[in-house]
Amino acid sequence: MSKLNRKDITTGKALFPIAVLFLTIIYGLLIGPLLLDQKAFPIEFIFLIAGGAAIGQLLWMGFKWEEIMENIASKISKALPAILVLLTIGMVIGSWIASGTIPMLVYYGIKLIHPDSIYVVAFIVPVIFSMLTGTSWGSAGTIGVVLMGVAVSYDAHLPIVAAAVIGGSFFGDKMSPLSDTTNAAAIAAEVSVYDHIKAMFITTLPAAGFAILFYAIVGFYYPVENSLTSESPVILETLTDTSRLFHFNFLLLLPPAIVLYGSIRRIPTLSILVLSSLVALILALFFQDWSIAVLLDSLFNGFDLSSAAYEPSKNLQSLFNRGGMYSLSQPIFITLLVFIFVGATDKIKAMPVLIDKLLGFVNSKGGLIRAALISTGFVNAMTSNQFATSFIVGDAYKKKYDDAGIKRSVLSRSLEDTGTMIEPLVPWHATAVYMATTLGVAVADYWYWHVFALGNIALAFSYTVFRSRKAQKPS
Repeated sequence: MSKLNRKDITTGKALFPIAVLFLTIIYGLLIGPLLLDQKAFPIEFIFLIAGGAAIGQLLWMGFKWEEIMENIASKISKALPAILVLLTIGMVIGSWIASGTIPMLVYYGIKLIHPDSIYVVAFIVPVIFSMLTGTSWGSAGTIGVVLMGVAVSYDAHLPIVAAAVIGGSFFGDKMSPLSDTTNAAAIAAEVSVYDHIKAMFITTLPAAGFAILFYAIVGFYYPVENSLTSESPVILETLTDTSRLFHFNFLLLLPPAIVLYGSIRRIPTLSILVLSSLVALILALFFQDWSIAVLLDSLFNGFDLSSAAYEPSKNLQSLFNRGGMYSLSQPIFITLLVFIFVGATDKIKAMPVLIDKLLGFVNSKGGLIRAALISTGFVNAMTSNQFATSFIVGDAYKKKYDDAGIKRSVLSRSLEDTGTMIEPLVPWHATAVYMATTLGVAVADYWYWHVFALGNIALAFSYTVFRSRKAQKPS
């Protein structure tokens, strides 16, 4: 430092790039869209501005361009495993659809729906679908739309069904090793994805159990019209088209079984996903009518029903036209931009300085976890992006957790307990807007029925109280 005649790194200078980030977020995502009727800033642009400001400040302070880039490259190298997993997840989704695995599960899932259990089914079916695909948006926008159509036919309570669909969709988004946000939280806290998922059991599984019980009881108070069952046009169309386009066989369960086995045995995620995808392609050659060109294209550009013998319904196209390596290019690009910002600010320890200033009064493990939960919820509500949230908050709290003797997997869990879970509850959040638009139910109407998210968040904070009391016990 002194050799290069650099200025001392004061608190104000350390916090400058973070201030630029949050001011850009406040204007670009809140003031502009909500008050000035302007289009929201893309999250990529926000981090491009913040990263540029951080690099510019470092250059002004006397750091050389080469050492700044070296620090950024070091951070990006840590994200490389997550980026490779994201690319592979796209391959898995495309190959699982081409093989008929996902269509078969959707087909039999719909056939099992009974009007008396519509609310419970509206939660459980998206759980299965999201665990297999790792996407909440995709689950809600596909099987969720089908379930909403069924609910309309049954004259069910639509806000309850919408909340159940969203809850089930977010279960897999949180717990599936195929989920991009699950992998992002793990890599941000520098833990394995399996340790991260295991740590989430303590809050997510009880919340899911409570949700199932709640929706089962609610069915007695909001009964549905039993006269309309499998004759719903939406159901008939989906079932007919799916059975015409795909050939089902019990061997199609092999790809998800491989992923399940890998999760239990803790085999490296990347190798298991690649193996599962290859097995799915082999099964597709045996059981489906797609050409090799279509199957290979499903790996990179995603599966596309345009090659089918006839044009299926638009609902089925939205259900199965997805996947491919390129489908996750946006979150990968966002990850790179976030790591440019994180790598630059890490050079002057900006995040640790901010956390030290804000958390100087925190003197317990429970208090530190609560602070991480609040920070995660706040940052996600501001950025509308869990990817960015995981890396920002994870980088800020890692050292604090280490110093307090708290496992990094607790941090990764915290990143999702309020980060991922808060998304459909914040009215201006991109996820909430998507869910309301896709399912046709306003956030104001469904949020208090979304007991999975509310229960998960409550359990997360309750656990911090337990940790605080446990820490105070004499040894």
